[in-house]
Amino acid sequence: MAIPLLFAISFICFMFINLIPSNPAEVALRVQQMPIITEEAIAKMEELLGLNKPFFARYVDWLMGCLHGDFGISYVNPARTVAGEILRSLPATLQLAGTSFVIVIVLSIPIGFFCAVYKDGWFDRIMRGAVFVTTAMPSYWVGLLLMWLLGVKAGLLPTNGNGTWKHLILPAFTVGLSYISTYIRLIRNNMLENMKQDYVLYANVRGLPQKSIWLKHVLKNSMHTCIVAMGMSIPQLISGTIVVENVFSWPGLGTLCISSIFNRDYPVIQTYVLLIGVLFVVFNLLFDILQTVSDPRLRKED
Repeated sequence: MAIPLLFAISFICFMFINLIPSNPAEVALRVQQMPIITEEAIAKMEELLGLNKPFFARYVDWLMGCLHGDFGISYVNPARTVAGEILRSLPATLQLAGTSFVIVIVLSIPIGFFCAVYKDGWFDRIMRGAVFVTTAMPSYWVGLLLMWLLGVKAGLLPTNGNGTWKHLILPAFTVGLSYISTYIRLIRNNMLENMKQDYVLYANVRGLPQKSIWLKHVLKNSMHTCIVAMGMSIPQLISGTIVVENVFSWPGLGTLCISSIFNRDYPVIQTYVLLIGVLFVVFNLLFDILQTVSDPRLRKED
């Protein structure tokens, strides 16, 4: 089902961009700051961009170009290709999303583990309160708060741009904060459910060390259900950087997308939406397979 789903995403993406009431040819001329826009100039630009063809012919041409890595040219700068613009901004976004994912894994697993082990203790109560608060906070507000507290007041970290590892800390933590809260709650609840299972009772009866039961049995079985969720957080982290990148002036895909929206650079917006859709489908498929491989109970045998 992944292949027809990818075609459906591409068609919806192309259709919605073409439903925008503005004429892309006229927008391209305005972006290029042509002083006088005439009907002849618009017709010439439509022919140059292939907009004078029927809708489905344009879709097929665009789709075949995408399959070959050709996503068109930028309206803002016709000398640059959309693929070149995406590749120029992609490393910064991957760096930010990758660092955020590491922070999510490093913090959520041990905190969720200790919340389950010390259920209703002071540590569990504090973490549950923090999870409740941080889940409700929008990322742009968290970013501005961290900038004011750690950047402006304390002067510990830079508040915008990139270049050093210090520039990465605030935006990466801002992106990952809501996911940390989600996975703390998910891991804690899964572990508490697994602690009620019979295999935990049998392990206690056999006299296995409590730490071994928690780590090798309860935590391991609890993580099976988190694999797909964590895998799906990777494309969510990449797409979720769009706001944070603009707050921290991080030169990634999010900043490129927002500038393209303001400039009405339709090919870049179209490619960005298509890229995010493809990432969601591909990662969902990969981690469904990994979950089936790691958990024998999900395998279907003839």
